[in-house]
Amino acid sequence: MNAQQPYRIKTIKEYHKILGIGAPQHPMISVVDLAEITTYKSEETIRVIFDFYIISLKKAEGGEVYYGYGQQKYDFDNGILFFIAPNQVFSFRADEGFKSSGSMLLIHPDFLWGNPLAKTIKKYEFFNYAVNEALFVSEKEELVLNSFIKNIEQEYYSHIDKFSEAIIISQIESFLNYSDRFYMRQFLTRKISGNQILDKLEKILNDYFDDEDVINKGLPTVPYVAGLLNCSPNYLSGVLKNLTGKNTQQHIHEKIIEKAKEKLSTTTLSVGEIAFELGFEYPQSFSKLFKSKTNLSPVEFRTSFN
Repeated sequence: MNAQQPYRIKTIKEYHKILGIGAPQHPMISVVDLAEITTYKSEETIRVIFDFYIISLKKAEGGEVYYGYGQQKYDFDNGILFFIAPNQVFSFRADEGFKSSGSMLLIHPDFLWGNPLAKTIKKYEFFNYAVNEALFVSEKEELVLNSFIKNIEQEYYSHIDKFSEAIIISQIESFLNYSDRFYMRQFLTRKISGNQILDKLEKILNDYFDDEDVINKGLPTVPYVAGLLNCSPNYLSGVLKNLTGKNTQQHIHEKIIEKAKEKLSTTTLSVGEIAFELGFEYPQSFSKLFKSKTNLSPVEFRTSFN
């Protein structure tokens, strides 16, 4: 595998062969025992694109390891769950002392074809390319998730019949829903960290709009803000929504309205000038946002304030 050019793995059977384990029992879904893998170690970074979903519930022992998803470095510790979607770049590097245990669930998109999960699987944010926040699971949570994996494995190892696919897909969906719940728990248990993020976000937005060059920089974006806070856009929005009920974009809009009200009430600048000073390319866009948030046009607000 070339460390520069991502290597594409098209089938689950091919991936089994690369990992040095036996052929899969089913061509489109497989459970891999990570303790069986002996060949997946490299001192150079390996970059891979998979044509299928990977859900990995693993523990690590000894050695240095690096996981990357897209351009992000994945958080890693003992007892984590992470997700890889098709057609996205995954990077891996580990020394000879690295060992892992746990399970890896491989799901080809074709297996979900014709089932609603084929579309709804995309709603789970932990498959998003920008995510760099792995899910740290407790022993109790790990038992719950492993029960679904064992049910899936047992089902495809037994005689395949007309009910098998529906049963397996229902287990996958339950696994994803519990993962969603556990991610929310992770946000709750990190509430102190979340409050720190909220404080930093406030400072970032204040500094941004106080900068005289904002007219050239334009409006702040969610990826820009998330980058300054060293977290993914989805993780940041999840933390903020849990703490305040509002996502990152809504916080940015709130700050825009706050600064706009300040300028409308304390200066004689025109609405267009205020719009440009806040980073809007078109005054109409500013007026539309202001109206949607306050039920007043900028002119109406200035008149009512005066």
